[in-house]
Amino acid sequence: MSGFALEGVRVADFCWLWAGSYATCLLAYLGAEVIKIESMARTDPSRTMTLTIGAHAFEGVDHSPVFNSINLNKLSVRLNLKQPKAVELAKSIIRISDVVTQNMRPGSLDRIGLGYDVLQEIKPDIIMLSSSAYGAEGPLRTYGGYAPSFACYSGLANLTGYSDSPPNPMTGSTDLMSAATGAFAIVAALCYRQHTGQGQHIDLSSVESLAVFTGDALMDYIMNGRVQSRGGNRDRIMAPHNCYRCHGDDKWVSIAVSTEEEWQAFCEAIGNPEWTGDERFCDAYSRWKNQEELDKLVGEWTINHTHYEVTECLQKAGVAAMPSLSNEEILSDAHFKERNLAVEMEHPVMGKQVVVGPPWRFSETPARVTRSSPLIGEHNEYVFGELLGMSSREIARLIDEEIIY
Repeated sequence: MSGFALEGVRVADFCWLWAGSYATCLLAYLGAEVIKIESMARTDPSRTMTLTIGAHAFEGVDHSPVFNSINLNKLSVRLNLKQPKAVELAKSIIRISDVVTQNMRPGSLDRIGLGYDVLQEIKPDIIMLSSSAYGAEGPLRTYGGYAPSFACYSGLANLTGYSDSPPNPMTGSTDLMSAATGAFAIVAALCYRQHTGQGQHIDLSSVESLAVFTGDALMDYIMNGRVQSRGGNRDRIMAPHNCYRCHGDDKWVSIAVSTEEEWQAFCEAIGNPEWTGDERFCDAYSRWKNQEELDKLVGEWTINHTHYEVTECLQKAGVAAMPSLSNEEILSDAHFKERNLAVEMEHPVMGKQVVVGPPWRFSETPARVTRSSPLIGEHNEYVFGELLGMSSREIARLIDEEIIY
């Protein structure tokens, strides 16, 4: 097996929260050396609270499983960027880096002297990702935003949920969608630089990175003038197409039947009960028109079986069916276990932690969790001393002056 795909790539990471931090975590899985630039003057909120399940506060800045899960494989230094000398040190890190990342409001780094124009002077071929809620251009450029606002303004929330319920903003998951887009853009820019020697600035709008997932709805409006809204689990063509309650406490299975052959296979798999020959279900359009009654009848079969039993029965017949897994079930599922989705690793403060690893399996270059998230400022000596050539005495002095802070 060869080395990591991004081995030799160094990232100066000014990101925080989820949308930026997970983007650079994906790069770190691939072997990039990601140096997270933090400060005790303004800590990453994911170090101190859960963000998604309430305002639970952790014991300290190194005790957050949330931070740990989205900052794996990274290094950390502390710099108080309110101090001019700290900004100069940040420039020194950028000078030896390939990529700079940040997900603050547009203009935030410019105001302290770390905008893209300045970075180009420091390192002409630098790649910079600026991820923000609405992008660096446009009338909303100064607006702040979090994951729910990304989903709502993108149009994705309006398509998600039931017709008699409000739009579903999907909480923090949309941050991770934006993050994956950011990581992809950085890798594309690295490929471009490899061929041309030129860096570039990536202006990423989290809202637009979600809006692209509504492509079919946008096309439907452009071509047909139709305004789509929430339809729950139902499809505009397929039926049955829903989640059905199974035996057990809050256990469900998804079933989707696309073709006439799949419908016949479904009927045979469940024992060809009398209702499957009803004229209301004789063809795809009839099943779609009568899907409310169809869903009720399918549910009367699934409720007598576990979600895994339904899945196995229908998959053997060639019908798309899968259990709707809880987070607990994901971690105990045999398939995910064999593929090592969850990884146990040791954190220097929190002890043993279970984290979710990278979703890819490369045949030639590994992508894996190599270490826990960094303690805040854990790699000050390595970065300032080994990489930048500063003496221990000088580093200690800057710590005393709260420049390295």
